[in-house]
Amino acid sequence: MKKIKLACIVDDDPIFVFGIKKMMKLTEFCENFLVFANGQEALNSLTAIINKGGDIPQLILLDLNMPVMDGWEFLEEFTKTNPPKEITIYILTSSIDPRDLKRAKQFNRVSNYVIKPITIENLESIKNSLT
Repeated sequence: MKKIKLACIVDDDPIFVFGIKKMMKLTEFCENFLVFANGQEALNSLTAIINKGGDIPQLILLDLNMPVMDGWEFLEEFTKTNPPKEITIYILTSSIDPRDLKRAKQFNRVSNYVIKPITIENLESIKNSLT
């Protein structure tokens, strides 16, 4: 199975980030990853990368509930950018609120909505959908 070249994790929970990075390494999910603690950090960095013509991630794993800029605000702003290639976005959240799922479906760039905790099977499914 082919690895994803670059993945991006946007989540403020250091325990979740630690765990998903471990699972990514264990499953040979990707060659490299970027990690941001909130939507504003992710938006600033990804916009700069796009503007400089740098390597952009194939995949963004996005939490919804974060300080500074939450996942919804990130999605609103990120959809205004014009990346040179398609970036797949998966929402990874603890929210089971049906309104959140409905709202996620309004964003064309959101491929799926996965409820935490994330399993190795979830990661393998995401990887298979991209490679």
